[in-house]
Amino acid sequence: MRNMNDNRKPYKRFAQREQDRLAQYDEVHVEKQQKKGKLSVYERINLLLDEGSFHEVDAFVKSDQAGNTHPQYGDGVVCGHGEIHGRKVLVYAQDATYMGGSLGHLHAKKIQKVQDLALRMGHPVIGLIDSGGARIQEGVASLAGYGGIFLNNVKSSGIIPQISVVLGPAAGGAVYSPALTDFIVMVKRTACMFVTGPSVVKEVLNEETTFEELGGASVHATKSGVADFVYEDEEFALLGVRKLLSYLPSNNVEYPPLVKRMTQAPLKRARLPFILPDDSNKPYDVHEVINLIVDVDTFYEVGEDYAPNIVIGLARLNNQVIGVVANQPNVMAGTLDINSSKKAARFVRFCDNFNIPLLVFEDVPGFMPGINQEHDGVIMHGAKLLYAFAEATVPKITVILRKAYGGAYIVMNSKSMGGDFNFAWPTAEIAVMGPEGAVNILHRKELLTADDREAMKAQLANKYREEIANPHFAEEHGYIDEVIAPENTREVLISAFALLENKLSEKPARKHGNIPL
Repeated sequence: MRNMNDNRKPYKRFAQREQDRLAQYDEVHVEKQQKKGKLSVYERINLLLDEGSFHEVDAFVKSDQAGNTHPQYGDGVVCGHGEIHGRKVLVYAQDATYMGGSLGHLHAKKIQKVQDLALRMGHPVIGLIDSGGARIQEGVASLAGYGGIFLNNVKSSGIIPQISVVLGPAAGGAVYSPALTDFIVMVKRTACMFVTGPSVVKEVLNEETTFEELGGASVHATKSGVADFVYEDEEFALLGVRKLLSYLPSNNVEYPPLVKRMTQAPLKRARLPFILPDDSNKPYDVHEVINLIVDVDTFYEVGEDYAPNIVIGLARLNNQVIGVVANQPNVMAGTLDINSSKKAARFVRFCDNFNIPLLVFEDVPGFMPGINQEHDGVIMHGAKLLYAFAEATVPKITVILRKAYGGAYIVMNSKSMGGDFNFAWPTAEIAVMGPEGAVNILHRKELLTADDREAMKAQLANKYREEIANPHFAEEHGYIDEVIAPENTREVLISAFALLENKLSEKPARKHGNIPL
C-alpha cells in the first residue's frame, strides 16, 4: 500500500488531487442539500449500497467546455460500482450542487460508461436522479449525451434490471432515461418530473402551476402512472430500492434469488373461504387473498396508487419469487380499463424478461364501458395486456376467485391464451357475461310479457348460473384444470409451480412482435 504522506513528487500530487476533490463535498456542500431536505450525493450512495462496498470511477473527470468557469472534479455526477445484499450493482448519482446537476457531454460519458459496464457484466444499474436537464452552455453536445444514455437504456432493456430513483428535479431530457428503465422511485416534496417546467407552461399556455402540481411524486403516482414507488423521504426510498433488488435476478439469464422466509400457517389459510361475500356483487379486498397465500410479509406492491382496480407486485411462494397480478373488486368492481391494462401489461412483460413466474388472481366482470374509454382506445390498450400474457414464456398460473366474464376472462391469462394451469374456486362464475345480462338477452321476450318480471329474471339468472356460469361446467369441458378449495390454494400452487420449474418454450424466429403500443 502506498503511503499517502509520501513526499515524493508523483505521490504528493496524487494526494493533493484527492484532497481537492474531497474538499468539493465539504460542510457547505452538505448544507446546500440539507436546506432543500435532501441528502448529499455520497450520503445517498452509502445508504443505497452495502457498507464499504462502493468503488468510484472517473472521479477526476473535469469539463473543458465553454461556460464552465469553475469546473469541478466529477463534473456533477458520481459513478461507480458496489454491492447490495452482497450482489454487484452499478450506480450513478447526480450532484445538484454543481450546475444544478445538469448534464454535459463528460457528465453523460460517465453515465454511459457505467451503463456499458452494467450491460457487459450482467449487473443491475441504478440511477440517482437530481438534474435540471441538459447543460445549456454546451448546446448540442449535451443533447448528444442524452441520446447516448437513451440508446444504452434501450440496449439494456430486458437484459439487466434498470432502476431510476428521482430525488430532485428531472426536467426536460432528464425524464426520458427514467421512463426507459424498469422502475421509477420518487420522493415526496423534493422529487418532480416534467418535460417542460412551470415557466414554459405559463409562457406558452398562460396556465399557472407549481413544480408539485405539474410533476410531483403524487401526480406521477396517481395520475400519470410514471412513478412505481413513492416514499416519504430519501432514506426510505433508498431502502426500498434495496428491498426491490432482493426480488430480482442480476440479469435475464439468471433466476431470482432464493431467500428462506417464514411460510404461511394453515390456521390462517382457513380464513380464505370466508373472504368472498355470499353476494357476488359485493366487493372485498384482494390483498387479503394474496397475503394469505404467499409467504408471510413478502408481497411488495408496485404502482399501488395508480389504476388501483388492478393489483400487481412481487412476492415469494415457498421462498421462490413470483409476480402477482390480481383484479381488485374493491375498486370499480375490478373491471379492466385503459390504465389498469397498461399497468399490468408492463409488469407482465418485466416478469417475463427476468424469469419471474406469474400468478394471476382473477375476479373481473369485464372491461369498463363508456364513451371515454372507447374513444381513448380501450381496445388497443386492453390488447397490450392480452399480448403480454400471450407472449410470456415463464410459468403462468391463474386462479379464478369469482367473476370471469367475456373478453376480460380471456385476457387474464386464460387456458386458451397459454395459461399453464388454470384453477378455480367453487365461487367462480365463468361465462360470456354475468347471469343477469345473459338472461336479459336470452329471455327478452319472456321477460317482456311476464307478470312478475323481477322474480322471473332472478329465477332464470340462478338457472343460468347453475347450468353454465359455474366452474364445474368449465372443468368438465377442459377450460379449467381443477376446481380447488380456497384453503388448499397455496399447496396446489406450490406443486404446480414446482412442476413448471423446467418449462421450455420455443419461439419462432423473428426480430420482434408488433405489440399494440
